[in-house]
Amino acid sequence: MHTSFCLATMIIAAAALATAPGGDDPVQDDPAQPVIDEVEKACLEGPVYMIGRKKAERLAELVRKAQPEVVVECGTALGYSGLWIARELKNAGKGKLITIEISPARAKQAEASFRKAGLEKFVTVMVGDAREVTKKIEGPIDFAFVDCGYSNYYPILMNLEEKLSDKAMVVADNVGIGAGGMNDYLKHVRSKYQSRIEWFDIDLPWAKRDAFEITIIAPKKGEE
Repeated sequence: MHTSFCLATMIIAAAALATAPGGDDPVQDDPAQPVIDEVEKACLEGPVYMIGRKKAERLAELVRKAQPEVVVECGTALGYSGLWIARELKNAGKGKLITIEISPARAKQAEASFRKAGLEKFVTVMVGDAREVTKKIEGPIDFAFVDCGYSNYYPILMNLEEKLSDKAMVVADNVGIGAGGMNDYLKHVRSKYQSRIEWFDIDLPWAKRDAFEITIIAPKKGEE
């Protein structure tokens, strides 16, 4: 009886240790997730436009597969999508996110969130109009995420296009709800590159259905 009791106690203790904070549980060991949850809540309550959980998970998956050295994001807002991107860079042990925000106040909030999530080493926040800031960013750029004013998409791409690496991917958000405002961008990527639309059923105050345009820069059409 005594031996059985001791054995049962050891099993219970081991189970408790395995799930205790600071153990090997990947959720417990991820300081970014609580920050992501906080920023998501703040955006929904704001409201502050952000991509939402479903698109964020897909964006993270694309970054994970691409294994980029340099990522450029246009439209930081409070840092929601940037947190998802930077976490993937941290998990890969390499890469840098350069994220651009036109509002100094929001940029400051985003920087605080990156620090709180332990991701500041992987992120540089630049303040200004993405149409101007992207002119100053040096290549090669392996991944770009465009999520700002719809009419800005095409001029941003024109600034980045020659700096994109031969393995680059460009992801444009709001292609479902904002296609009319970015028609020049969509016409360009769909005629010149391998590009596809990917739809999401989402549950956000400002949209229930939206899409990414996912563009592979190389090989160009006709060069496969």
